Amino acid sequence: MQRRQFGKKIAAAVLAGSLLNPGNAFAFSTRYSFKKALKPKKLKKGDTIGMITPGSYISDEALEKAVSNVESLGFKVKLSKNIRAKRGFNAGTDLERLLDLHTMFTDKDVAGIWCARGGYGCTRLLPYVDFSLIKKHPKVLIGYSDVTALLNAIYLKTDLVGFHGPVGASEFSDYTKEHLLAVLMEGKEKHVIPLSQDNQANEKPAYQARQIRYGKVKGRLVGGNLSLLSSMSGTAWEPDYKDTITFIEDIGEKPYRIDRMLTQLRQTGNFKEAAAIAYGIFADCEAPEGEDSLTLADTLNDRTADLQIPALYGLSFGHITDQFTLPIGVMAELDTRTQILTLLESAVEE
Repeated sequence: MQRRQFGKKIAAAVLAGSLLNPGNAFAFSTRYSFKKALKPKKLKKGDTIGMITPGSYISDEALEKAVSNVESLGFKVKLSKNIRAKRGFNAGTDLERLLDLHTMFTDKDVAGIWCARGGYGCTRLLPYVDFSLIKKHPKVLIGYSDVTALLNAIYLKTDLVGFHGPVGASEFSDYTKEHLLAVLMEGKEKHVIPLSQDNQANEKPAYQARQIRYGKVKGRLVGGNLSLLSSMSGTAWEPDYKDTITFIEDIGEKPYRIDRMLTQLRQTGNFKEAAAIAYGIFADCEAPEGEDSLTLADTLNDRTADLQIPALYGLSFGHITDQFTLPIGVMAELDTRTQILTLLESAVEE
């Protein structure tokens, strides 16, 4: 008898799951978060940019590239004191990297702060970051990947908008520069971000944009690299996802690991209360051919569709060449049908 009842429960669960057709599912909502963001001053040509390495060590070649990239945009570059420090895989000790972060925020000659690379190490700094100091000296902070930890923790604790964009040593394609400068220097109040044409033309499955669940929704942006968001779950620096458009990307993670990390997000905090999920491009995240595994697409569908919120895969951000810049804490609108993200307000002030 117990086995028959258990079998009926399993059958019911399977039937319920089969009704979740991601392609046809519908959701429409408008959610607003009334938390007021603290916006840094916009950057302008000739400004001095402080360059730091809050995570992993950077090679001479990569640092030279980072400086050249930032200078090509019309900025001057000031290297942090400990940028050439090295301790194992990190760019110096935690204290050295922390001092560089704090110093650049308080340096009156520095208009903005750019992370030369990501890697690993930013989460180690979070218990020691002086958030009150940062709030007193609000500045543009740019980076992605491991920098996800700093951007989200700073926004959570200070309301300061941070910028999920290319690190200094990234490839600065025309698409990347266009959307970077539109957000940081032009400060457009309504900035429409379409998919990169080059990304659309890429035939790899990871680059193919697709709707997981239909919807058009507004909310504040939070998010970044999935591995970092997962590692922040259950800590004092876990993002507040309620009513947000949560954006997520990763690289080099097999589907079962992505499943594990999304499951962790679902089981801690208020991730399931997000207004929408916007996935970027998960480069090199398919399982090897012949391995017992769901595909990347099936994994994301499995961990997303039942949340009953709009969701889209394949926006042009992540560990890729063409990537747009996402200001954490700014109101945006996601339209899964047109596959367009629109920033509804300027992320910087005059």
